[in-house]
Amino acid sequence: MSKYVRQRLMQSIPVFFGITLLTFGIMQLAPGGPLANMISPRISAESLQRAKEALGLNRPLLVQYFAWLKQLLVGNFGYSITSGEPVLGMIFERLPATLLLTGTAFLISFVIGIPLGVYSATHKYTLGDYGLTIFSFIGISVPSFFFGMGLIYFFALRLGWLPTSGFGSTTFSGSDWAAFVQRIRYMIMPVMVLSLGNLSTVMRFTRSSMVETLNQDYIRTAKAKGLSKQVVIYRHALKNSLIPVITIFGLSIPNLFGGSYITEKVFSWPGMGLLGVNAISNRDYPVLMGLTVFTALLVLLGNLLADILYSIVDPRIRY
Repeated sequence: MSKYVRQRLMQSIPVFFGITLLTFGIMQLAPGGPLANMISPRISAESLQRAKEALGLNRPLLVQYFAWLKQLLVGNFGYSITSGEPVLGMIFERLPATLLLTGTAFLISFVIGIPLGVYSATHKYTLGDYGLTIFSFIGISVPSFFFGMGLIYFFALRLGWLPTSGFGSTTFSGSDWAAFVQRIRYMIMPVMVLSLGNLSTVMRFTRSSMVETLNQDYIRTAKAKGLSKQVVIYRHALKNSLIPVITIFGLSIPNLFGGSYITEKVFSWPGMGLLGVNAISNRDYPVLMGLTVFTALLVLLGNLLADILYSIVDPRIRY
């Protein structure tokens, strides 16, 4: 296993450099540029040229890329064009809020999605199965921004049960339990939006995999031996049905981080997603490139964890 992990880490190095090159190229192909917001009748062409030279934007693209990559390899993600702050510091400042949101949504989607998928597979063609199927199709189809605005209208504006947006007051002076409850109230709607699509996907994959596994010969043998239904389902069938679900585990990480851009904007959640949306509006390319590279590292790590989980769930897999 350790040899395989080392090999995967070595394989991740060219993938990482490919991601940086692709990210840099996409930023250069985007219309406008980092100085687009500075264009104004009050600013002379000479001032814009001096700003371009100060940022190194007058150099050839390959020179700009390798200069950026050299700084990236030493941990310098550059500086924000709009605020002048270090990009890495801005990311780390927003990272806890995003990890809290995406981590909670990730946990909920698997903890709830897998049991619902098992129930749907073991109660095939019943009313409950049809209901869960309709729910999963709705969850996959409904856009996150539409679902988020609907939750805000119903739970916040009409009923007044939940706050419309934000992260909770950082100066809250109540007890620890009251502060915890306050933070939960702010988290409920964005977590629901972020976890809905992933939960539906996990449920559908679990159901289809379980249906196929329950028709295998060894499951019929286990039933013929007199094993209880719970033992057959949860000890024999479920474990062998988790391989496709683990694949979703690896794919869920980029989906959740990508979905957090829209969700955090809708609910004004002060995480990396909101930082990215603001950077797009301000054409703050160093922040966008830093966010893309940082997210890519998390995705590579998630895929490595998924591969390791394969061998834990299925002993037939050997690396």
